[in-house]
Amino acid sequence: MRPLIGITGRRLSASLLSGMDARYAGRHVDQYFSDYARCIAEAGGIPVHLPFEAGSIETMRRLDGLLVTGGQDIHPNRWGGDAGEATGADPRLNSMAHDIERDAYEALLIHGAVAASVPVLGVCRGHQLLNVAFGGRLVADIPPSVVEHYSRQAALTDGAGDHVVRFSPGSLAASIYGSLAQVNSWHHQAVEVCGNGLAVSGRAADGVVECTEMPGFPVLGVQWHPEWQQTPDPVFGWLVDAAGQALQRRAGQSVSTGQPR
Repeated sequence: MRPLIGITGRRLSASLLSGMDARYAGRHVDQYFSDYARCIAEAGGIPVHLPFEAGSIETMRRLDGLLVTGGQDIHPNRWGGDAGEATGADPRLNSMAHDIERDAYEALLIHGAVAASVPVLGVCRGHQLLNVAFGGRLVADIPPSVVEHYSRQAALTDGAGDHVVRFSPGSLAASIYGSLAQVNSWHHQAVEVCGNGLAVSGRAADGVVECTEMPGFPVLGVQWHPEWQQTPDPVFGWLVDAAGQALQRRAGQSVSTGQPR
């Protein structure tokens, strides 16, 4: 049986979709980059898109893994940042505006997953939200350095990677990638102070945090976009394998208690 992997997304006004019938302009649509689902499926999992209404701890008792995706900045009120930097724009009409509803639903899913020992992968914004959900802080705007963190290259054509990430020996990240990896990069914020239970396991050459994990738990955050790497990123294989173990563990518990999964 293949594990079910929940994938988070954002909610937008249907009016933003090119070619949408004007009669539906006042409606909302849930948006997910299809590359996440493709990578999960190619690694052997079953991708499940999660709308905002699925943002509950109970949801993660029904799933075997969680993928928290990229997107807009997290509202600064959530991590002690400068509230004056909040855009105030409507996140349904502006895909890059702060979205407190999205922040809240993804944070609930993260806590539910950890409580249920369900593996979590956070990507870019998802990496940062994983940190914030456990009380961590962010760098509001990475200062210029020798490393280009906000690439000007197009997401789907940037196969060469923008910079190198080096991983801590003995870390979960190192077990997946080895000592280093060439990654793409589209972020202007980063983890500054790790949240409770989290540890840094990968950095760029300028010291910017690129990878965190939760020792003792199948929880990993990466600052790059593995779904857009030119070659298959091994992190999806890790997530599906870990989710498969969670599925088997819970199936065993169901047998012992006589309760359905």
